[in-house]
This record gives sequence, C-alpha cells and structure tokens, in this order.
Amino acid sequence: MARVSLTPRRTVFFRMMEWYSRRTYGKVLDPGKALAHQPRVLRSYLQFERAVGKWNQLDPGLKMLAEMGAAASIGCSWCMDFGYWLGRQQGMNPQKLLDVPRWRDSDVYTESERDVLEYAEAMTATPPEVDDALAARLIGRLGEPAFVELTAMVAVENLRSRINSALGLTSQGFKDSCDIPNTARRTEGTSAAR
Repeated sequence: MARVSLTPRRTVFFRMMEWYSRRTYGKVLDPGKALAHQPRVLRSYLQFERAVGKWNQLDPGLKMLAEMGAAASIGCSWCMDFGYWLGRQQGMNPQKLLDVPRWRDSDVYTESERDVLEYAEAMTATPPEVDDALAARLIGRLGEPAFVELTAMVAVENLRSRINSALGLTSQGFKDSCDIPNTARRTEGTSAAR
C-alpha cells in the first residue's frame, strides 16, 4: 500500500500530467500521483525523464533489460509491472521480460543480454560490485557511448525503483493488460453455450 496518498491537490500542472498520462499509458501513473505532493519534484522528475527518453546510443532491448534487471534487484513491483508492459509495447519477447528475476537460470538470453543483466545487478548492489572484466566485455560489444548510456540507465532505474519502493508503490496492473485470455476457457464457454 502506498505510503503517501495517491490523491494530491489537483493543480493545473497535475491535471495536465493526468491528461498526458491517460493519453500515453491509458491510466494515470501512480508515481506521478505520489510525486505531485511536491510539484517541484514532479516537474523536475518529468523534465529529467523527458531528457532520458532522448538517449539513443544503446539498443532499446538491452536498455529495457538493464532497467528491469535493476528494478528486479531492488524489488520494485511497480517498475517490473510497467517495464513488462513497455517491453511488450516495444515488441520484446515476453519470456525475456518474465525471466528477468531469474535470468541466470533462463536460456532465452544472448551473451550480450546476460552481460547487461549482470551489469545491472552488479551496479545496483550497495556498494556497486562491477568488475573490470564485465565492463571490458560490455565496452567491447557495445562501444563506449552505449556503455556510458547503459551505466546511466541503470542509475536512472535505481532512482525510479528506489523512489517507488520507498513510497510503497506496487503493481498498477499494466502486465495484466498484456496477457492473452486463456483460449481453453473461452472455447469451453462457447461449447457449453451451444
């Protein structure tokens, strides 16, 4: 349960954020509702996220896995839920998104993806546990600009996940909107009706 109310004062700025959020995501995001209690924090956060959205040196699939890897390490269910939905919107393999918390035991990832997930986990540890060999492999595969962006994305996701977790924000049901209804149940219901 959220540690702050999700019904902040309805300022003009908040109503604009609500409108944009509904239009873009289909619902008002709980982090926006929570941060709206301090409008300067919300405004700065939204400006920051807008700038982050323009970064383009790292492959979007690797970026998504890095974000979800950090969120899984922190245990942010809101970020995992929203990340799954965003990943599906980008056309990512749903199994890769589902397997992030247990990536070491999954066979769906490439070596580059495994290195990105390992890096996100190592960087999220307190203190960070990144080793030179892993960093060198990633730089060799991605190049320095993408490696710097990867590092920044993991740090950004740490910010998001730690804020959301500390505020007690949990899944908002985004993943559920991606799931396909069980066709067996639909078929049984249709047969029984005949």
